Amino acid sequence: MSARINRRDFVVTGAAAGISLAIPSKGESQAPAVITRGEFRPLVIASGNGNRFKNGGTQTAVEKAFSMITGGSDVLDAVVAGVNIVELDPLDYSVGYGGLPNAEGVVQLDSCVMHGPRKRAGGVCALEGVRTPASVAKEVANQTDHHLLAGKGAQDFARGLGFTIEADLNTETSRRLWLEWKRRVDPSHYLDPKDRAAFEEKVRREMVAEGLIESDHVYGTINCDGINAKGEICGVTTTSGLSWKIPGRVGDSPILGAGLYVDNDVGAAGSTGRGEANLYSCASYVIVDNMRKGMHPKDAMVDMCKRVTRNTIEKRLLNSRGLPNFDMSYYAIDKQGRYAGVSFYDNGSYAICNENGAQTFKMDPVYPGKSSD
Repeated sequence: MSARINRRDFVVTGAAAGISLAIPSKGESQAPAVITRGEFRPLVIASGNGNRFKNGGTQTAVEKAFSMITGGSDVLDAVVAGVNIVELDPLDYSVGYGGLPNAEGVVQLDSCVMHGPRKRAGGVCALEGVRTPASVAKEVANQTDHHLLAGKGAQDFARGLGFTIEADLNTETSRRLWLEWKRRVDPSHYLDPKDRAAFEEKVRREMVAEGLIESDHVYGTINCDGINAKGEICGVTTTSGLSWKIPGRVGDSPILGAGLYVDNDVGAAGSTGRGEANLYSCASYVIVDNMRKGMHPKDAMVDMCKRVTRNTIEKRLLNSRGLPNFDMSYYAIDKQGRYAGVSFYDNGSYAICNENGAQTFKMDPVYPGKSSD
């Protein structure tokens, strides 16, 4: 376990003394604050884009969510408002407005939310025309008895609540990148079905290598989870999904237990990366269940990465080392306020915000090298 994780660990000092937390501070030494019984330290954790994009404003997603939580807002309202910033920012083409479209050039968005204390959840998938699918997912949780609405039904639900429905969520950038992808792939789609998936993945990798798209935008996604002073935990995951996917493809992000899972008695976990691998392993649920058994969030996620690796047996999904040729990233927070970000390889980052402000850290990799090695 890295020194950074150790500094975050809580030390149990006795039943009457409560729990002490060492605050992460980029090398600065600081005395642990004492959390008395029944009190918790507010904290927000997100994927790295949660502390990068501001949509022309002054706050990133984690900063917005933390300010709302400490201002007394409901935790779910806060984390959704945070990811809305990224969904609306056209500079992040992995979620929301300007997200990379499907194979037909249509932006289809997925999201889910979970409210820990209220035991509610909601999601939308293959949603077209709405820039903020996370807000629609929240309304599914608040106003229906369902957990997931799809496609036109999700859009009709959003329209009925007054959400603006747009004909096209592409930006100049997302449309340009889609056209470049179409140019490189047989535009008539007459490829041998056995070869097409591999060929399309090859084109994605070529475009990453040439700097046309960032590696973490091939799959995209933002996950954001928070805890308030009462110990109430909520989470949200939102995405435009796999770039240039088959129309109608739905990954892990809107699926409870895969792209997101929250248990108010334990903690929360979310993911970004190859959705199909995550779905097969119900990764976020397993991570939370590992924490329920007493594992530190980092250890819970390392175990999950190894499970996904064991479940990856198709040769097309393996690199020369016999490891997955794709990356997965997980983010988790437990009831004590301990947190971590873990990925397969040395790639990407995660963000947190607490009373010391917003900070971005490198992911803790499970395997050396890159997915292509």
